[in-house]
Parts: sequence; C-alpha cells; structure tokens
Amino acid sequence: MEHATAGFPATLEIDYPDRELNRLTTAFRLFTAIPIAIILTLVSGPQMRGTESHHALILASGGVVFLPTVFMLLFNRRYPRWWFDWNLQLTKFSARVGAYLALLRDEYPSTEDEQAVHIAIPYPDASRQLSRWLPLIKWFLAIPHYVVLWFLGIAVLCCIVIAWFAILFTGRYPRALFDFVVGVFRWVLRVTAYAFLLTTDRYPPFRTTA
Repeated sequence: MEHATAGFPATLEIDYPDRELNRLTTAFRLFTAIPIAIILTLVSGPQMRGTESHHALILASGGVVFLPTVFMLLFNRRYPRWWFDWNLQLTKFSARVGAYLALLRDEYPSTEDEQAVHIAIPYPDASRQLSRWLPLIKWFLAIPHYVVLWFLGIAVLCCIVIAWFAILFTGRYPRALFDFVVGVFRWVLRVTAYAFLLTTDRYPPFRTTA
C-alpha cells in the first residue's frame, strides 16, 4: 500500500491498532525485540573491523548512503536510483522496528513487507529538484530540529511508558498518545529525508501533523 505524497515530500502513517493488543509481548517487548534489533544494527551500523595477522574481519556494514550521495550531487547532480532504493528500504525497516519498540504495533517487524507502517518518499529529479551545494550544509541547517526533537524524544519515552501500563491493564494504546508518538516519528522522518537522505531541499516544518 503506497500512500499518496501530499505536502512535504516524505510522509509517514502508522495504522492505529483498533483492537486488543498482545499483553504478553508488550510486557516483554524489550526482550522480544532483541533479534530484530540485532539485524537492524547489522545492516545499518558502521563497519567494525578486527585485525589479526593482517586479516580483516567485517562484523557489520551498511547504513544510509550519505557522504557518497553528497559528493555525487555536488559533482554530477545525480542521485543513483539504487542508492535511493537502499536508503528508502532501510528507512522503512528502521521505522517498523521503531514502531514495534514504541508499542505502536504488536506484529513482529518484517524485513521486507510494509505491514502497518506506511512511508512514502518520492525519488527526486536531482538535476532539477536538488541543489548542488545545499547537501553540504543541510545537516547543519537542521540543528534547530535536533534541539526540538531532543525534548520531544523525552516526551515520547514518557508516552511509551504510560502506554505500556495502559496496554497491560486495558489491552489498548491510548489514541492521543499514539497520535503524538506517530507525529514525532513523522517529524523525525522529514528531518531525515532533508538532512541525511537528501531527497528534498524543502526545509522540514516544525509540526507533528501530516
């Protein structure tokens, strides 16, 4: 299911679980998430190399293709499609894991299927839609967002703790808390698309709503 992109060219929607959630997996979510968290770390973490007798062992590799994209846009004004596809799929996978950890959904995160977490980021026409020089400083221009999101992150953690108790006692995620947490996730996605995925030059809005 692909949601139409409206407004800012990076959208996130997570289906509200209008049903009773699994109390058991909710209670032990930090433990049940360990296997998928390890997989996410392996595909998104930096390279870790150990050397012994001049032999290198790569323990993890991957992550968002950021610096190569900066230089490709700077020198060629191109955004290779396969780099974009990798960044998009990694972003979607990370969002599914994040939604699971935040108790927003109780189905186990898939490494491939979209499930109930819907992200849409259009592939940019780099030569027409993206600046040659702006990618060098987008991470810096986004600093005000980092500050706001730091405080919002604390609020999200509080919401998750409250939701954890609510689910254990009622089986439901309070809708107001759900909408707030999803809104912060949406804000993070917009900042990520602007500053690190480099898919848009449009500055992210300071809001949690769609």
